[in-house]
Amino acid sequence: MSETQTLLIVAGALALEALFGYPNWLYERIGHPVSWIGSLISALDQRFNQESESAEARRLAGVLAISIIVVTTGVVAWVIERASAYSAIGDILIAVLASTLIASRSLHDHVAAVARALANDGLKGGRLAVGRIVGRNPETLDEHGVARAAIESLAENASDGVVAPVFWFAFFGLPGLAVYKAINTADSMIGHRTPRHEAFGWAAARLDDLVNLPASRLTGLLFAGAALFMPKASPAAALEAMARDASKHRSPNAGWAESAMAGALGFKLNGPKVYGNVRVEDAYMGNGRRDLRPDDIDAALRLAMIAWAIMIAILLVFAAILLG
Repeated sequence: MSETQTLLIVAGALALEALFGYPNWLYERIGHPVSWIGSLISALDQRFNQESESAEARRLAGVLAISIIVVTTGVVAWVIERASAYSAIGDILIAVLASTLIASRSLHDHVAAVARALANDGLKGGRLAVGRIVGRNPETLDEHGVARAAIESLAENASDGVVAPVFWFAFFGLPGLAVYKAINTADSMIGHRTPRHEAFGWAAARLDDLVNLPASRLTGLLFAGAALFMPKASPAAALEAMARDASKHRSPNAGWAESAMAGALGFKLNGPKVYGNVRVEDAYMGNGRRDLRPDDIDAALRLAMIAWAIMIAILLVFAAILLG
């Protein structure tokens, strides 16, 4: 594919996913590309992650597993891209396939569901809804904590669910997108510091940190740019919060989007949280208010949607420039 084709296809994929998402009826019949990748990861976990082995052996097994995952998804995506490269129908097919690996619609819908549940069903409904999208213990959250957790999830997943897939597609086509999604899925499945996966999932977790590094910074800048188009939002405060707080986050990447969103909207996000029964201390992002409500979740969703619209516009502008 030419660079112009790539930019137009990824812009089309973004628009398709935002409009239609991934239909439930299709998921029920054939699953989803991420679930197919997940099946491969589970099989490799069962085959190579033997608890009788030493930590070093399990770490090497994890390196082998993530290598197989990357090569397999990359080769399959490359074959599909090459087979589809010579017609307009092929371009449409690639755009449709790429849209399944972007998550703006599903992310929006899951976060919006938390706002609705809080507004309509109170704390109990909010905890139930937010428990579907965050790993922390929702029973430890009050109404403000539920709203903060939803906004933090939106900010972080805007990076690895939307901006990062677009970034890797724009530079490396469908194989780049597929490999990124495979690494991200592996991290979510085996990249945890648990007795079973701390050694085996080490390579997946470190590789995920690496491939998310550029997009996490870009997401923060997109949120700052989006603040220009929202009343009462502040692009300057978004940039200031990123410069001050992003590097304090436990994650090398999550702090950029969270701090930018917090600064732009005048929030104070992150801070201490509870996973299961374990309290984890983390730095605050932003220096605004903590008493967030359902309408604050709605404001965060508007900021994210504007950021995604800016990204589509940037892709189209570059495509027009390349067309000359």
